[in-house]
Amino acid sequence: MEEVKFIPGTHSKYFKRFLQMMPPQTQKGDTQRLMFAFFAISGLDILNALESCNAQHRQDMIEWIYSLQIQPDDDEESWSRCGFMGSCTFKLQSKESREYQHSHIAMTYTALSSLIILGDDLSRVNRPAVIRGVRALQQPDGSFCAHLGGSENDMRFIFCAAVICYTLKDWSGMDMPLVEDFIKSSLSYEGAIAQGPGLEAHGGSTYCAIAALVLMGRLSIFSDEQLDRLRNWLLMRQVAGFQGRPNKPDDTCYSFWVGATLKLLDRYQFIDKKKNREFILSTQQNLTGGFSKWPDNTSDPLHTYFGLCGLSLMSEPGLKEIDCALNMSVDAAKRLEQIQTWNS
Repeated sequence: MEEVKFIPGTHSKYFKRFLQMMPPQTQKGDTQRLMFAFFAISGLDILNALESCNAQHRQDMIEWIYSLQIQPDDDEESWSRCGFMGSCTFKLQSKESREYQHSHIAMTYTALSSLIILGDDLSRVNRPAVIRGVRALQQPDGSFCAHLGGSENDMRFIFCAAVICYTLKDWSGMDMPLVEDFIKSSLSYEGAIAQGPGLEAHGGSTYCAIAALVLMGRLSIFSDEQLDRLRNWLLMRQVAGFQGRPNKPDDTCYSFWVGATLKLLDRYQFIDKKKNREFILSTQQNLTGGFSKWPDNTSDPLHTYFGLCGLSLMSEPGLKEIDCALNMSVDAAKRLEQIQTWNS
């Protein structure tokens, strides 16, 4: 069988199209436009293609992201709504209507990460307001919900909160012992971590929990025996690519979720890289660019981004190295370190 070739230039064009317009099939996600932008911006960075967007275009993207920042009004209560929203769909002008305008923790995370990747120094981020907004989303059990309007609360948003606090070097945005208790209580009988206590272990929630603990410097809440069981569970998730749960088909995005977790836990060297690469490339769309969830499916920004991340973990030529805990390139993570030094 002829080996499938990786075609980075086609994927660069795919992401650039998303930075110009939302295709019809994704327009239902308009309120999450900032998340799609992150996939494209970080994806182009990993592809070493971000510089192909001219300086004015990159600056326009920075200005658009800042336009989505929610600032506090005169009243104390408004601080709890601060952060970034996902698109201008929610942008309200009058002070009376702005009480219904809330930030979204995932959009705040992707906004900060995108600004860093684009070369911004975060000087226009209202740091105290963002941190107050994050703190307002923590629940009594230690988890975080997505926004004040009411939403699910689970491990995904703990990861978002951890990245925000790490990025801004201000951990007052979360009660860390409560987060640790929530994560420990979400360790399932299978040995991996669920979205919450009593639920089924999952590759995505396991990544979110482990990456958050690494950023917090608190991976030691688990014993060596617990970590070994977790590593074994993760290694057992490889079919050709990786699955998110037992008895599920392998899926492009788990090459990152499971693979990055194995990297963080120093066990990635035991995967079958050849089979994983073959699976990821079997979901590559040669004509339009992008990667899909499974072979012979339509590509989408999420699976395209995480497919590239999965290839990067295996040191695919031409791709930048990934910082597994922050979910951005190592180059961008180094830029963040510089920003943190300037602001300390």
